[in-house]
Amino acid sequence: MSNLLTTLDKMQEVLASLANVLNEEQQQLAAGQINSNLLQRITEDKSALLATLRYLDEMRRSAESTQGIKAPYRGQNDLVRVWQTIQQHTRRLRDANSHNGLLLQHQIRFTNEALDVLKPHQTQAFYGPDGKGKGQSTLRQKV
Repeated sequence: MSNLLTTLDKMQEVLASLANVLNEEQQQLAAGQINSNLLQRITEDKSALLATLRYLDEMRRSAESTQGIKAPYRGQNDLVRVWQTIQQHTRRLRDANSHNGLLLQHQIRFTNEALDVLKPHQTQAFYGPDGKGKGQSTLRQKV
């Protein structure tokens, strides 16, 4: 049981770290000016934590199989307590992730609207597919 309890404790630690990363992501998405490098790092951190969580969940399932028990661990007070905490963490993380998804959709919509405003003012391409100048050129060929 100690192996399973240790795995569950590590899962709680990873979930707490994931909550911090989602908080950072929310702050970044809610900011008026998004730092794309920071958002990329946050996304990478989130992916790494989720991969770690998947690994720990595999370990948990293996330990359960070895010990012949399953979540929610009825009758195993220590395990029940930790499992309930994990479930609470995951519900909060699900809600935070949904909220961040809405913020991201808002940012995408804002960006698309800005692009729609700019598109009519976009000038023709300066170069054609052949690499030669196209349209009115500000550079004149020397004779």
